[in-house]
Amino acid sequence: MQHEMVFSGFGGQGALFAGQLLAYAALGEDKHVTWIPSYGPEMRGGTAHCIVIISDEEIGSPIIRYPTSAMVLNNPSMDKYEPLIKPGGVLVINRSLIVKPAVRKDITVIGIPANDLATEAGSTKMANVVLLGAMLEATHAVSLDSVSKALDEHLPAKARKLLVGNKLALQKGAEVARAQLK
Repeated sequence: MQHEMVFSGFGGQGALFAGQLLAYAALGEDKHVTWIPSYGPEMRGGTAHCIVIISDEEIGSPIIRYPTSAMVLNNPSMDKYEPLIKPGGVLVINRSLIVKPAVRKDITVIGIPANDLATEAGSTKMANVVLLGAMLEATHAVSLDSVSKALDEHLPAKARKLLVGNKLALQKGAEVARAQLK
């Protein structure tokens, strides 16, 4: 099985960190992984996205044109990536910032009030992890436990105080997605 994912938002929203965290989790499960970040003209406030590919077999190319899933944190990302997702794929939307509805009927759309749930977990800075939990609930690319372990091992020192909150944010995102997927 191969998962081709895009994580996108404004610089500073944590799209790249969410993708990197997923890549570390996949490595922890002995899967083949690529993670390619891309920054817009400005790091903070400009656009940022990354591509993560997770596979049980060797990955032929780290570049994708049509992802199997996308996590979008803002309106420009929604506009760019909703049309590109493969039919049958997954779109995870930050409903705290994106209010317009998805138009595609051939993909699974999961709308998560990520900023609100992140605030409940301790900081709005964890909205990216909330959405990551939702994406994993929908795709099962890796286990939530593997992401939790990756948080233990790779959360930067300056953010260590948010470790418990990040784990809670991950669970909250998965729970809300689980309810929507029923």
